[in-house]
Amino acid sequence: MSQPEPAPSAAPARRPRLHGADIAAAAAQLFARDGYSNVGMRDVAEALGIRGASLYHHYTSKEQILYAIALTVTREPVEQQLPLLDAPGTPGERLGALVRAHVRHLCRRRVEHLVGLQEMSLLTPEHRAEIDGHRRYYQRRVREVIAAGARAGELHVADPQLAALALLDMLNGISRWYSPGGARPVAELEEEYGELADRMLDRAQTPWVCGAPPATSMDVSASPPSHCD
Repeated sequence: MSQPEPAPSAAPARRPRLHGADIAAAAAQLFARDGYSNVGMRDVAEALGIRGASLYHHYTSKEQILYAIALTVTREPVEQQLPLLDAPGTPGERLGALVRAHVRHLCRRRVEHLVGLQEMSLLTPEHRAEIDGHRRYYQRRVREVIAAGARAGELHVADPQLAALALLDMLNGISRWYSPGGARPVAELEEEYGELADRMLDRAQTPWVCGAPPATSMDVSASPPSHCD
């Protein structure tokens, strides 16, 4: 009597292919927990379950990984969020959309933002200059829309540059305390920070129009913006 042939053994499961962004995200977790100086390339490879040679296929050094992390939280907002400032609407409306998008991005990239902020001094001069360039450009665009809102009488600020820095400092501070799955949902934070931004910039519900009377009785004691003088 012939014996049945053995069933073919199951093929070993193939490991999902890693991308540079996966490596940077895993490294950011280690850098945030243990400190950049205390983490080696081997630690990153072990955390991902890969060989060191595979890691070097994507990044030639630990500094290259840090640079990728810093780009995530500087270039990504420029590409994804600044277009909101060119959308239809008043300066205050466009700034409000950016504030909410900024909050979403920070909550999603909280760890990368903390690492990029704390370890930026360890980047090479060339890489740090590029990161600083993205940050300054973002700040400048925010300052410009605040200044446009002030000229229109929609935002009441004396110094748009200072207001932009204060606004971004307030937003970026989220990364220091936000916890995914915590008591404050991201959608709730978006709305609350949007309201805080309105108060910080003293956003008027109805912008002043030069030569026109206030729209409501509550506006009677208000002063027109300086550009109407």
